Amino acid sequence: MTYLNTTSVKARTYDAIVIGSGASGGWAAKELCERGLHTLVLERGRDVQHIKDYPTASKGPWQFEFRGTVPLDKRVGYQNQRYLREETLHWALKDDEQPFVAEKPFRWFRGYHVGGKSLLWARQTQRWSDLDFEGPARDGFAVDWPIRYKDLEPWYAHVEKFAGIAGDRDGLDVLPDSETQPAFEVSCIEQYFRESIAKHYQDRHLIKARCAHLTAPQAIHLEQGRGKCQHQTMCNRGCNFGAYFSSNASTLPWAMKTGRLTIRPHAVVHSVLYDEQKKRASGVRIIDATSGEAMNFYAKLVFVNASALNSNAILLNSTSNRFPNGLGNDSGLLGKYIAWHNYRGHAHAQHEGFLDKKTEGRSPTHSYIPRFRNVHKQETDFLRGYAIGIGGGRGTWSDTDMIGDQLRTNLLHPEWNLWGVSSWMMGETVPLEKNHVRLHPDLTDKYGIPQLVISCEWSDNDDKMVADYMEQSKEMFEKAGFINISADDSHSPPGSDIHEMGGVRMGHDPKTSLLNQHNQLHQCKNVFVTDGACMTSTGTQNPTLTFMALTARAANYAADQLKKGNL
Repeated sequence: MTYLNTTSVKARTYDAIVIGSGASGGWAAKELCERGLHTLVLERGRDVQHIKDYPTASKGPWQFEFRGTVPLDKRVGYQNQRYLREETLHWALKDDEQPFVAEKPFRWFRGYHVGGKSLLWARQTQRWSDLDFEGPARDGFAVDWPIRYKDLEPWYAHVEKFAGIAGDRDGLDVLPDSETQPAFEVSCIEQYFRESIAKHYQDRHLIKARCAHLTAPQAIHLEQGRGKCQHQTMCNRGCNFGAYFSSNASTLPWAMKTGRLTIRPHAVVHSVLYDEQKKRASGVRIIDATSGEAMNFYAKLVFVNASALNSNAILLNSTSNRFPNGLGNDSGLLGKYIAWHNYRGHAHAQHEGFLDKKTEGRSPTHSYIPRFRNVHKQETDFLRGYAIGIGGGRGTWSDTDMIGDQLRTNLLHPEWNLWGVSSWMMGETVPLEKNHVRLHPDLTDKYGIPQLVISCEWSDNDDKMVADYMEQSKEMFEKAGFINISADDSHSPPGSDIHEMGGVRMGHDPKTSLLNQHNQLHQCKNVFVTDGACMTSTGTQNPTLTFMALTARAANYAADQLKKGNL
């Protein structure tokens, strides 16, 4: 019997375990496998094979029964029902998969399948600068980051070259240049707005947003089996060309080629196991989603990349005699200082020119105005700032206020609208201790895992930021000569724009942070957290590029430490 148990444990033992297969988890798997570590990736959702499992890729609207609309009877049982589309229904999450308690209004979007949200993300990849890493120390909120731009710069480049980033080299201190391929062109209305901003402002710049799309594939991308972007703008269905970066098209297959990767789907992580004698994590406990069986897997190294709130939940549920309040949680801060991005502000306008042009080019990205508020000094009544996304286009309309032949004629011969421009804010929320997640003492999900209680709300700082964005957007539109200008606050709840961060933040001091400068738990050195949970503050940039760079850096550090016998 002992022999059989020993054999079973050996079969479930790896050099490293990665929890989650999304953008950061995929990078952890790639780097660890390349460094010679036999690595197990645990994914709670189903398997998704690149190309094979993209059932709606490249389909036209006429190929769907209701042109993409999901009938009411098919919406039953799904979370976030108002956002359901038939084109992406295969990614949607059922209500009973992971119920949670929203103590205050909150929307939680998740991607439970191999590849996670790397199949769903907006693919925006802007670097941070020291202005972002120094923000907490300069403004006095959160805690000081234990790293600076110089620590992450080579890892940004490492990730960008492998993933493939389209964009320009803009030479801005607020947004360091990336390793890029040619940018997508801007539309005529965006180019006009760019020239107006350059004319009227010295501290504001409209650039083409950098995005993880291949416009000129290099040898490394062809070796991955990926090709050039085809401008289909159907990205969140899954891309048969592999033109945009995802774990499925890039990092996971690359790791698989080493012969050292094992992916286990349907593995719902319960907790990280802690060895009281060795004072190290010994592995991970899962619940098999198909059989309901509890199983333990073992490794010398654990990377937690389950997405920000789930990584918090897993660590909170990882209790032991040594850590009764969650793994590494001596400070009591685990799950606290949750933050996100503020997308509440929107603005719109029209322009009476360019009537000889009618297309915006089907670009998979948009234009971007990097943060310009409180950059070098505090100049407003709110902390930090916001970036602005800019998109322009020209659509058609038909007069439908009649019936019969005239209605049919109008529908068959639509008229062109004026060119329009839209903007949206990407604001930084200040991490506050009251914004937190915790485990419910009584409620569990169908796997017997405690439900997550999410308690997050907007602050007065966020409200002031939205007001400033609306005022500045209208001013910029007016100076450009636009007409029919409007701006509004959606008042959408936190979580609506997906970028949750924090709860397992990095810092210098174990009393005020959970992770050190290498993303290690201060109190459990062989556990690393490199997804959004690790973030000390949020910046205004889309965060995934930073998650991936942090992950690549931490994975190589961990491999070095393991080789030296320090883990």
